[in-house]
Amino acid sequence: MNPNESLYDSLGGAEGLHRLVTVFYAKVQLHPQLGPLFPEDITPVLEKQYQFLSQFFGGPALYSELHGHPMMRARHMHVPITPDRAEDWLACMKEALEETGVEESLRTFVLSRLAGPAHHFVNMPHE
Repeated sequence: MNPNESLYDSLGGAEGLHRLVTVFYAKVQLHPQLGPLFPEDITPVLEKQYQFLSQFFGGPALYSELHGHPMMRARHMHVPITPDRAEDWLACMKEALEETGVEESLRTFVLSRLAGPAHHFVNMPHE
């Protein structure tokens, strides 16, 4: 992990982030608790996730440019997100980071950055 680079650049820029998001959502779609929460055509979700993570990790502000302020918790209120589902989401991301060859120190840092938002989206207790 290069401390002089943004997370976006450390993850491989546009190409690396697209690869990460693609691998991640393949895992999410197969997950028994997460998969049913997503539409069959996952393409729009992939693109919005790429846009958001680009911005969140210090790359181009694609999400805000195209959709306005992220307001991610409000945008996810219709989805039943439990603490367990937040952890499942993070576990899928961990696997995707490993599968795409992201070095361990960068994986740990990325997951720590994503843990806050993942748990902030929780909108219902354990099922």
